[in-house]
Amino acid sequence: MTREEFIEELPDKGYYYKIEGNKIVVTHKGYVDLRSPTSLPPGVEFKNGGSVDLRSLTSLPPDAVFNNGGLVYLGSLVGGWFNRWKGNIEGIDSKRLLNVMISLGLFER
Repeated sequence: MTREEFIEELPDKGYYYKIEGNKIVVTHKGYVDLRSPTSLPPGVEFKNGGSVDLRSLTSLPPDAVFNNGGLVYLGSLVGGWFNRWKGNIEGIDSKRLLNVMISLGLFER
């Protein structure tokens, strides 16, 4: 998905966002349902108040960031909610682990 396509999709679904430099920051107050895209453009940060559903993603760019208030659903990448993924480490916040894995490029294809 291109940057322009992503930016167009957000208001079509009623989701708020802002541009901070080269980043697209999703600032919607609640749940964000983006279950159809198979990719995200570079520079996306989720700072919404609820969960994020990205069930069809087959990759994540290394600069994607999840600072949202809820859970992250990555059905095609890990089989469901990331906090329930068997690779999580007890005592480490699942979103912190997810962000580190993304930054290391582990979800690039």
